[in-house]
This record gives sequence, structure tokens and C-alpha cells, in this order.
Amino acid sequence: MASEFQSANLPPVDEGVGLVQTHSVELFAASHPLELESGGSIGPVTVAYETYGTLSAAKDNAIFVCHALTGDAHVAGKYAADDKKVGWWDGLIGPNRSLDTNRYFVICANVLGGCQGTTGPSSINPATGKPFGLAFPFITVGDMVAVHLELARSFGIEKLLCVIGGSLGGMQVLKWAARYPDTLRSGICLAAAANLSAQGIAFNAVGRRAIYADPHFHNGDYYNPNGPRNFGEDGPRYGLALARMLAHITYLSELSIERKFGRRLQHSDHLAYELQRETEFQIESYLHYQGKRFIERFDANSYLYLTRAMDYIDLAAQYGSLQAALGKTDARFLVASYNTDWLFPASQSREIVTAMLQARRHVTYLELESVFGHDSFLIEVDQLKELVVPFLAETYRQAART
Repeated sequence: MASEFQSANLPPVDEGVGLVQTHSVELFAASHPLELESGGSIGPVTVAYETYGTLSAAKDNAIFVCHALTGDAHVAGKYAADDKKVGWWDGLIGPNRSLDTNRYFVICANVLGGCQGTTGPSSINPATGKPFGLAFPFITVGDMVAVHLELARSFGIEKLLCVIGGSLGGMQVLKWAARYPDTLRSGICLAAAANLSAQGIAFNAVGRRAIYADPHFHNGDYYNPNGPRNFGEDGPRYGLALARMLAHITYLSELSIERKFGRRLQHSDHLAYELQRETEFQIESYLHYQGKRFIERFDANSYLYLTRAMDYIDLAAQYGSLQAALGKTDARFLVASYNTDWLFPASQSREIVTAMLQARRHVTYLELESVFGHDSFLIEVDQLKELVVPFLAETYRQAART
């Protein structure tokens, strides 16, 4: 009886959203293609997405999650019970979590130009029967948002309770508010900016150059026509791995690197005095591991297109001023930056907040402390919960009242 009593009083096991699956839908038929900001068009567009929770009868509880540069639609849960890896923001989404699926309907989709199920450079070009490669049209962050909005509308949702994202995902949130100001009640922008800094553009440029310089790039036409797509074997894998290694450094902070690796050696207690030994220090081994993992799941052409889209976004230039861009919406906003993020420093978040205040918009801002640098928004989910839960609850309360 004692054991039964104890187990009955244990807190319920938090299993998150449990087992999930990725769905796909075809939008923008060839007869009504997506008109791109560059002046081109594309259609149809296949979109890979996942949903969690239940859409309310009033369709007023939907939250759209926008992923970062190399993310995908798999934001929470597992595909199989024995999966060791969960969705990339799993700790934030589920019953009684920050994005509470007992209360909210959560959507996440792979971006246009991606390589995880949504139409991108590795997709088949209907005109040729072969992968697009560099024949894929130029895309922008605005084009990504246009696809996301059309996906939401396919559910009958005309106004989202919230759009949330970090990094490139946060850029999508800002662009959503500027381009479609009446389609969201609130936005949560994490570790992002209204435009990429010159330093950010420089890092992207070096990453792309590593891909272009790889002898297996073949001007983007490197897909294997005789077998299944395999990003780990086909194409400029060394260039893409190098691009990832470089980018990953920008996602970390000096403090986090020092704490985790310092100057510790990988295989010995003594320096080898060998010029071409690639992994003598632990930090070198870690970066090589990150590069190797990345090429197994990501397409080099997608990396080129998505980083260029990040370079191009500039809300102030496009709308006349940042105040004009972000003053178009009545949505409530939560903006957060991190004190050790040097890729998207807090000063850029404060620019967003200042513009919103000048436009007399409702905005809450916090600069959070974390040792994890730019990646903090993916790691510090408990810290986010304290902000997100009351913000969403108040947004939903106001939505119900109106």
C-alpha cells in the first residue's frame, strides 16, 4: 500500500507533446504562383510543417513558430519512442510548458528555400524534371513570411495569437508585423535585428565563399541523379562544413567557449608540434564535429539562399524608417536580447524597441543574462518561460475580450 500511495502522489511525468509527424501541403498553384519580392514567382510550393495542440473553434489560439537559419519544422516531440533527439525547441512546447499545448495551437514550418521538406533548391523543378539548384529564384525573408501566412490561412486562421522566433526566426517576426500588420495579435522577437550588421554579412560572405570554392560545388548542380538525396555524400561537403564551423563560432560566447574547452588538448597532455594536425585542441575537435553533423542534414544551396536572404533584410530601408515599418501593427511585442550575444547584440534589439515606442506601440523589452551567446534563446528555455507565459496569457485574455 505504501508504494501505491507514493506513486499516486508523484507529480505527473512531463512527456511533452509525445510522438509527432511532419505533414506537407501544396500552396500557390502554378496558375496562382507566389509573387516574390525580387520580382520573380514560384508555384506550386510544398510546405513541410508540424502542429501541436488543438485549434479552437474560434481559431483564436494559434501560435506560429519561425525557425532560425538551419532549423526545420520539427520544433517539438519525437518521431519514434526510441528517438534520442527531440525537436529543437522541445523544452518550450507542450502541456503546461511555455507554449502550452493544452491551451494553444502551435504551428512550425520549414522555410521557403529550405531543405527539410519545403520547396527549395534541392526540390524538383517542374520545368526540367531536375533539382532547381541555382535556378531556384532569389528569395527574401518577406517571401518566407508570405508562405507561412498562407499556411496559417489554410487552417482558416486569419489572425494569429502570436508569432515567435529567434535569430532569422526573429527577423521573420518583424517582417510579418511590417508586411502583414493585421494578421497577428502579438510577436515575440528573440536575439534578432531589423537588419544584419556589416559584421554579420561578412561572416555569411566567408561561409558562402567556402562553398563556392569547393571543387564539388559544380555551380550548384551537384545532386545525384541516380539515387536518393544525401546531403552528406553529394556536393560541396567540405565547403559547407567549413561554413558551418565558422558560423558556429558566432553562435557561442567567449565565456562559454573558455568554460567548455579552454586550451585543453584533445588526444594528449602535450603539444604535438605537428602543423597539419587538425584536432589537437578540444575546440578544434568540437568544430569539426559540428561541421560533420551539419553536412548530413543540410543542403549547401539552401545555405547560400537563406544566408543571402538574411543579408538583404533591412526594414528601415524598405519602409522609410524602422518606426514606419513597425508602427503599422497594433500587435503587442516582447523583445529579448542576451548580454553575451555578439552576433545580434542588445543594441540592435534596443533599436527595435525605440522604434516601437516612438510609434506608440505596446512593447516589453528585457536584456537577459546568459553565458551561451547567440544560442541562448535555444538553450535557456526556463528563463524564457518566465517571460513568455504571462505575455501570452495576457494576449489571449485581450483576444477573448475583443
